[in-house]
Amino acid sequence: MAKALEVTDQNFADEVLAADKPVLVDFWAPWCPPCRQMGPVVDEIAGEVDGEAIVAKLNVDDNPATAAKYGVSSIPRFIMFKDGEEAKSILGACPKKQLLEPLRGLIG
Repeated sequence: MAKALEVTDQNFADEVLAADKPVLVDFWAPWCPPCRQMGPVVDEIAGEVDGEAIVAKLNVDDNPATAAKYGVSSIPRFIMFKDGEEAKSILGACPKKQLLEPLRGLIG
């Protein structure tokens, strides 16, 4: 089963913005209980959309530049990208369906 790809400030442009598929990025931190709660959900989604979309995780503590660029001040925050552009943003822990449906909409 596929797991979420770990992205960093260094590889964000290549892995997310230059991707040829829609990308869901989970902005999280290990000390955040709702983030830890969403981790398995994000990995499940990665398995379900494998080959159609990319699911990535970015640790905001280790990668502050990217978090700042996208105005991430509260976590977990989920941002979906298509063709290098921000397409949708969801703040806070949520049901899997609330992440999967808009991502599937971007897949087409």
